Amino acid sequence: MEKFLLIIREDLNKLRKWNEEERYDGVREMDAWVKTLVQKGNYISGDALHIKGGYVSKDNVLSDGPFIEAKEGISGIIFIEAKDLQDAVSIAQTCPLVQSGNMAIEVRPLMGVKDIREIGDGQRATGN
Repeated sequence: MEKFLLIIREDLNKLRKWNEEERYDGVREMDAWVKTLVQKGNYISGDALHIKGGYVSKDNVLSDGPFIEAKEGISGIIFIEAKDLQDAVSIAQTCPLVQSGNMAIEVRPLMGVKDIREIGDGQRATGN
């Protein structure tokens, strides 16, 4: 099995306008979907992100949010295991909020870079 990052993308302006009940309806739908990933053995970890945040570049620290003039932003991340990229994409397509058009999920394979804490001063390289 390979590891993948699912980057949850949503219209952040739309999310700001939702009332508490609408936000929690989405959370409940995602929770139910993630539980199916756990049951199938695909889920590794993940979390939702607050809309607020900061954006850092070489010359600036902008604190108006994790987005700069973008309509869409990252609202959460999920790490999963899947057979291959196509399997991971198929898993992402089962998300009910993707199916309803309220969210998009970017699927990215992890490179398997060894954790620097495990190798100390040794060479850092990819590996599983």
